[in-house]
Amino acid sequence: MQLFRSVLVLTLVASTSATAQERPSIDAVLSALQKVHSFSETAVRPDGARVAWVEDLTPSGTNGASAVYVKDLPNGTPRRVTAASATTTEREDGIAWSADGKMLAFLSSAATPGQAQLWVTDTNSAPRRVTNVKGQLDHPLWSRDGTKIAVLFVAGSSQATGALVPYKPDEGVVGDVVEEQRIAIVDVASGALHEVSPANMFVYDYDWSPDGTWFAAEAVEGSGTDNYWIAQLYAMPAQGGDARPLWKPALQIAVPRISPDGQSVAVIHGIMSDEGSNGGDVYLVPSSGAAPRNITPKLEGSARNLVWAGRGRLIVHEYVDGKSAILHVVSGSAERSTLWSAPQQIGSLAASADGTVMSAVVQSFADAPEIYAGPAGQWTKQTQVNAAVKPFWGEGKSLHWRSGEYTVQGWLLYPANFDASRRYPMVVSVHGGPSSANFPTWPVRWNAVLPSQGYFVFLPNPRGSYGAGEAFTMANVKDFGYGDLRDILEGVDAAVKAAPIDPARIGITGWSYGGYMTMWAVTQTTQFKAAVAGAGIVNWQSYYGQNRIDQWMLPFFGASVYDDPQVYAKSSPITFIKKVKTPTLVLHGDRDSEVPTPQGYEFWHALKALGVPTELVIFPNEGHAIAQPEHQRDIERRMVAWFDRWMR
Repeated sequence: MQLFRSVLVLTLVASTSATAQERPSIDAVLSALQKVHSFSETAVRPDGARVAWVEDLTPSGTNGASAVYVKDLPNGTPRRVTAASATTTEREDGIAWSADGKMLAFLSSAATPGQAQLWVTDTNSAPRRVTNVKGQLDHPLWSRDGTKIAVLFVAGSSQATGALVPYKPDEGVVGDVVEEQRIAIVDVASGALHEVSPANMFVYDYDWSPDGTWFAAEAVEGSGTDNYWIAQLYAMPAQGGDARPLWKPALQIAVPRISPDGQSVAVIHGIMSDEGSNGGDVYLVPSSGAAPRNITPKLEGSARNLVWAGRGRLIVHEYVDGKSAILHVVSGSAERSTLWSAPQQIGSLAASADGTVMSAVVQSFADAPEIYAGPAGQWTKQTQVNAAVKPFWGEGKSLHWRSGEYTVQGWLLYPANFDASRRYPMVVSVHGGPSSANFPTWPVRWNAVLPSQGYFVFLPNPRGSYGAGEAFTMANVKDFGYGDLRDILEGVDAAVKAAPIDPARIGITGWSYGGYMTMWAVTQTTQFKAAVAGAGIVNWQSYYGQNRIDQWMLPFFGASVYDDPQVYAKSSPITFIKKVKTPTLVLHGDRDSEVPTPQGYEFWHALKALGVPTELVIFPNEGHAIAQPEHQRDIERRMVAWFDRWMR
């Protein structure tokens, strides 16, 4: 999630009768939003006396400069701990405290632009560069004795890992180029780096055992981009050698964290459609290789992150019914209690060694992100970076409605300067995933721009979303587009009853899974008067052979397209394409490996042939996530213009 800083306050006028001159310009809104600073990491010193964080220093979405800060708790002054000058455009991240709290490790490209290196500091003197390597570094972890630091390392790579970045264009004989991400150990004194995990395995996440002899690793053989969905849990010796399987899960796993006694590994297990977007139940896997155990049975929401807080105690970040919660879970039993809960979104949860002090990035519809830290359940705001920023939208209200056997939750975001005597248009914004959610977070992109232009924005969390238990998240398996669209349409009715929304002026938009649901919705109903589909999937059968992450589809469709083509066809918008009447704008990055551009072309071509108003816009040198600010601005301008054209 992109987060923002601004000292600019705009007075917004938004109503169904507002003219273009009465509304703030989209460029003005976006310029103000992009001045908001975001935070990507927090880390509490083991003794709980100090917190560190990473703050972006450049406009949101540019992946530009960032810096590391520290602050003494509870009332210290933030200090920049950096290897770079104040004018640098390089990045710093990957913060990690040593076990004794005397040293902080982080990654910085200050000395070698474009290439991160490992640095260490006592936070009171100038940092020291430790490594001089070529390749991608990530996720530093100290050894218990402070003499070594483990990292994730992709040797020789100049491109970030993952499927969101633009793929490298093919040439010549096409084949898989596998760059393995391995665990490496760096000697802090000499800077020597030694890869220790098997050469044929890609490690997504890992943890170092308390005695320093082994690692718990979420890993897979082969391509890291494609095979996250079949990753297993392994024990890997720190001195190098073969990996020992601990668990072959039925679904996906995330955040492997070894217990303080080294006897077990806690992981999140559930159906997850994107690496890094975690959700599920918490399982405890004995390091001996014995059977795993679900320690959060019947969890009402979805576990998102884990932190050990002393022997036998886990801190769990849960998203449940539109709220973030922090749970205290006793690993030896089913006992759990809620330490904190609020209609806010938290990220990068961290804790002291005993769990009594925590930190996180906290934000909501009303408050831009800031760093919070302090006693569990009683933390306070530690930064004021975005204190002057004001929302570009009205109130965010949580709605609940019945859809079949489920109670579904979502958010209704009011337009700026709401006037109850008027009726407004509304745009449904479907989240990506599908395993994700519309969280109560500081809005970005169209979720922020549309309310500034006089639109309600409806943010549903239909079946397949996080926040209502694992059975709800799995309820769209082999049923894409059916139950989830019913949930959305029932939610639209609930929104119309809850606020002065004109049912004749409702649109729909989304990106990725949200783009698919937009394409699907206009083949199933004429209720939407306009649509904007970003990186959507029109034909699951052709998509299976075009994308570079086909393994994600197997848990959701139950088989490959070659074994069960019909389950893919029944959920494909192209199967029902002749029913489309809704004017639809189609948007796509030209180097998208998750949803390749032929999907956008196929949908656009069909609508053109059928005489349905449509446009296709391709953004050059962009992957699945549109990263260049000028392209982001162009999307917002086009989207507002499209909805204005067909709904005002």
